[in-house]
Amino acid sequence: MKNRYLSLLLLLPYLGMAQYDYEPSAEHPFGLPNPNAPTELLDFAPLIGECNCTSATRNPDQTWAEPVSMVWRFKYIMNGMGVQDETLKEDGTYSGSIRQFIPDSTRWYVHYYSSGSPSPSLPTWEGNKAKEGKIILYREQKAPNGMDGYYRLSFYDIDGQGFKWIGEWVNKDESVVFPTWKIDCSNGKIQQGNEDEKRYIREASKKFSKAFIEQDFEAMANSYTKDAKLIPLGTPIVEGREAIKQRWILGKDTKVLSHSMDDTEITVLGDQAYDYGYYKGTSKKGDEPISEWKGKYVVVWKKEEGSWRMYIDIWNRLKD
Repeated sequence: MKNRYLSLLLLLPYLGMAQYDYEPSAEHPFGLPNPNAPTELLDFAPLIGECNCTSATRNPDQTWAEPVSMVWRFKYIMNGMGVQDETLKEDGTYSGSIRQFIPDSTRWYVHYYSSGSPSPSLPTWEGNKAKEGKIILYREQKAPNGMDGYYRLSFYDIDGQGFKWIGEWVNKDESVVFPTWKIDCSNGKIQQGNEDEKRYIREASKKFSKAFIEQDFEAMANSYTKDAKLIPLGTPIVEGREAIKQRWILGKDTKVLSHSMDDTEITVLGDQAYDYGYYKGTSKKGDEPISEWKGKYVVVWKKEEGSWRMYIDIWNRLKD
């Protein structure tokens, strides 16, 4: 019985680690989306990370104030079940939000807080991602003249380089629109997160090469996603991890002495990436002389269970 309890105590730290795989960490500083979260969580996926932005608000005389530089940071929280963001402005004002999608209500709920106007109860916006790609949120608010309406927040022009945001008062049918605050984060994405991801992709390439040399076919297969596609020259597409494993086993009579993939470019787009460049290697079959070979490749990578794996692998040899 004592040994049973000891084994359980030794196991508990590892169980705890598994419970929090999607929290921000050294490897994933902005966290990861939890696969058990609503799919709408990925509405904010392009915003995850940090952006350099400029923020401008209206003056009392209705002119626009000079833009203020700021950093807008988004990350996954609650073990990847929600999103938190914060703005850090050069003028010393800070704010943030907790963002949760509630399936029963089929909408986002966003709770806002600010260092400049702390409140015992947080104001809440509600909304959804629109068909055209905007994320639009509303909160009831009267105009200064007493007219009923909403304060509307919109994220738009969202891509891998950044986004734009605007805060506007609108009347009930949205025929009257009065912008009061705008933030421009276009082309402002801070690339440090992407540089880390590129490093992880290069490490995954090296692990594949190592497994290839060692003829570790299980490790080679696990370098691919479950639904991966292998597209070698002159043969049909090989689909699925198990089929890809069998494809590599077919070449086991040839001993691979060296192998490397030297990327020309890696582009990270959220949880997907593409990588192209040149590969090279040496091999020996039986008593034949050592063969040197090289070629070019394109790989589409996807994150699966928190790790970068090859989804589409295409290559062809170059003539000597």
